Amino acid sequence: MHQKYLFQTNRLGFRVWQPSDLQPFGEINSDPETMRFFKNPYSLEETQAMMDRMARMFEEKGYCYFAVDLLENQELIGAIGLGWKTFEADFTPCVDIGWRISKNYWNKGLTTEGAKACLEFAKTLGIPEVFSYATSANLPSIQIMKKIGMHFYYEFELSELREFPHLKQCTLYHIDLLNQV
Repeated sequence: MHQKYLFQTNRLGFRVWQPSDLQPFGEINSDPETMRFFKNPYSLEETQAMMDRMARMFEEKGYCYFAVDLLENQELIGAIGLGWKTFEADFTPCVDIGWRISKNYWNKGLTTEGAKACLEFAKTLGIPEVFSYATSANLPSIQIMKKIGMHFYYEFELSELREFPHLKQCTLYHIDLLNQV
């Protein structure tokens, strides 16, 4: 079955979420290692709720954390894309970039490749700047932020994680899409 992709890289296809994604994305979201920098792994219901939020965001904004397929086998490997963040912070509301892919596909450059493509997509939408944040202990994600040209902005405590002392300290990165060097 050929998917209709919004945009592609050499190895990845980006698309809107479909009902058939629930099971494979649910497996990614329920994996304790993949979700170690989150409050807890997601249930199937939480995964469905996230997919529903992404569908609404795409309808409203023209972007979301996209479903990402590996083109060589059409397998859903996770989510990479843009989000709209409105929690209380100095830098919100803002567009952010984020990712979550199956651990089977870590350390292959796929997240970096996909995140770069999402920044290019953001440019086509006229988005002037993009932020990204992660728990300060999430060094793999912070490394990706650096690889895609983002710059350290500051550290902050995420109010949503106040009850999780090991997660609440976050590192914020930023990229100015209008004045890139």
